[in-house]
Amino acid sequence: MSTETNSGQAAGPASGKPKLDTTGAEWLSAQQEDGSPGDVQIAFVDGYIAMRDGRFPDGPVLVFTQEEWRAFVLGAQDGEFDLD
Repeated sequence: MSTETNSGQAAGPASGKPKLDTTGAEWLSAQQEDGSPGDVQIAFVDGYIAMRDGRFPDGPVLVFTQEEWRAFVLGAQDGEFDLD
């Protein structure tokens, strides 16, 4: 997984991932109970999954391969990231 700078270009350790431009990406988020968009946003760009905090759209972006995304989602479903 790599992170991205405000310019929309991926940055970080050499992970074999290309520099990903999310400038024109369509960001998706789940709706909260009150109907407002959720804070976590994802976008599908060039075969990768990008994730950001919608409250700070110019902030860092996490970039996942499809395999990394699957492992992340399965871990979340299994409670791997639960704080309690």
